[in-house]
Amino acid sequence: MRSTGGGAVTVADAPTGRTRAKADRREALLAAAARLFAERGFNGVSIEELGAAVGVSGPAVYRHFHGKQEVLAALLIDVSAKLLDGGHAVVDAADGDRAAIGSLVRFHVEFALGHPDVIRVQDRDLDSLAPTDRHRVRALQREYVDLWIEVLGGLHPGADAAARRIRSLAVFGLINSTPHSARVGGGTAPEVVVRPLLEQMALSALLGD
Repeated sequence: MRSTGGGAVTVADAPTGRTRAKADRREALLAAAARLFAERGFNGVSIEELGAAVGVSGPAVYRHFHGKQEVLAALLIDVSAKLLDGGHAVVDAADGDRAAIGSLVRFHVEFALGHPDVIRVQDRDLDSLAPTDRHRVRALQREYVDLWIEVLGGLHPGADAAARRIRSLAVFGLINSTPHSARVGGGTAPEVVVRPLLEQMALSALLGD
């Protein structure tokens, strides 16, 4: 059916709607996978349980992914690519190296506070990926680290790349510990407390002599 200006849906519109719905279901599956894998581990979650978490049958998951391992790969590759792209974006928008490192810290803290389940999955289940997928995740992560190292080069011109890498990785360890370190008294410390503390500690480690 074609539109005549009265709001009718055209033939061309229908695939767009289906495509959007498929993309939304894929994102819902990845979000559910992050939560379930973080709670139980990759090996502790079945395809049927993953489907049930978003209201579909286990076999329906195969319309989006070939299997559970592909779900894990999509989850970790997607987030690694988004980190890299986002890191480049904040550096490109910054006015100078000091502003860039501050923007990188805020960006990474935002990620850590918003995606604690993905961090848990990355820590525990990276080795469950197929070798080619694991290599892809590692390659994206190395590029992300290299971005930080490059920015630090302008702040510490006398430090070699190895020293700048140590600073960067130490700060990642600090920020990425949030899913564990932010838990206090059986609950989770409020973000208004955690965020500025993490940013202050990270910047002290990166900017200190």
